[in-house]
Amino acid sequence: MAPRKRSRVPSYRLHKSSGQAVVTLVGRDHYLGPHGSKRSRAEYDRLIAEWLSTGRRVPPGDEQGGVTIDELAVRYWEFAREYYPSGARTNELENMRYAIRPLRKLYGPTAGAAFGPKALKSVRDHMIRQGLARNTINARVGRIKRLFRWAVENELVPSSTLHGLQAVRGLPSGRSAARESEPVRPVPSEDVEAVLPHLSRQLQAIVRLMDLTAMRVGEVVKMRLADIDRNHDQETGVWSYCPPKHKTAHHGHERVVLLGHRAQGLLKPFLAADPHAYLFSPQEAERERRGVLGQEVRRVSDYYQTHVVRKAISRACVKARVRPWHPHQLRHSAATRLRKAHGLDAARVLLGHRSPAITEVYAELDHSRALQVVAVDG
Repeated sequence: MAPRKRSRVPSYRLHKSSGQAVVTLVGRDHYLGPHGSKRSRAEYDRLIAEWLSTGRRVPPGDEQGGVTIDELAVRYWEFAREYYPSGARTNELENMRYAIRPLRKLYGPTAGAAFGPKALKSVRDHMIRQGLARNTINARVGRIKRLFRWAVENELVPSSTLHGLQAVRGLPSGRSAARESEPVRPVPSEDVEAVLPHLSRQLQAIVRLMDLTAMRVGEVVKMRLADIDRNHDQETGVWSYCPPKHKTAHHGHERVVLLGHRAQGLLKPFLAADPHAYLFSPQEAERERRGVLGQEVRRVSDYYQTHVVRKAISRACVKARVRPWHPHQLRHSAATRLRKAHGLDAARVLLGHRSPAITEVYAELDHSRALQVVAVDG
């Protein structure tokens, strides 16, 4: 009887969803780094050499609990794509991507169990050298800790690893080499007016609504007729808009945006027949712009992505020759105006802020006051 042939050497492959190179040894995937990179090729050669030298067994030091930082990152990414609600997914995944990038760059092939406080501080120092603000660095380090908390929960690294990382405190204000971020300032009304002629009518309405109602950009770009109650309050004529997905939805909070007569006037030209269509259509804006230029209309998203709004405003600021500002500053502008005109409590409710000390009765009184404010001001 002919001797049985030994199995072939496992191949170097592309993991499509992550863009990583991967090799499978003894039934387990090993992520090697960006597909096609020198680092991933070298890591593949190392693993295969160790695998062959141990009689085609799991490489030494790579038994259970020896998953690498690269592997942890890829597995956590797949989990995060399912975990975060679609309304918040883009921002949180993008934030997580930026947090994980220096971690993998410096420690990708390192076993997750071997990643300790000094290594985390090295990653943090790398962020400081990149010129990131202190608050941004603390937030990204917090996301790295969250990754390891998930890894402990899923028995990919020992709990002692997370315990050590939790000992790394956040950078204190004024006591580190990291720069301090500038506080978010309201946008001067004249700067808002200056950029409007350089935006499509859809983006003009988005900017005006944010400035008027203090909505977040992610809330206004996804407005649909189906989510607007035009009979919210018959006495004042105020409408309400409930974003189906918003920043604090996963905490069980309901977000209600009250829309007064000025806000209603901005919305009426966009109230489509289809109640489930997004009111502000970049496709419609593209048809209007390209039609004037006599160009072919290209396919774009059904609604404005938040980064598209931000970039459009940035370009309009350059054209208008005003100091650059971003959409989130409009929320600060509205908050400042509302607080000055109507007090802190009314502004807090209109912005959707919450405090655990506020009772349900107080919330009802706030809502009644907010209705009166919007009936006059919005």
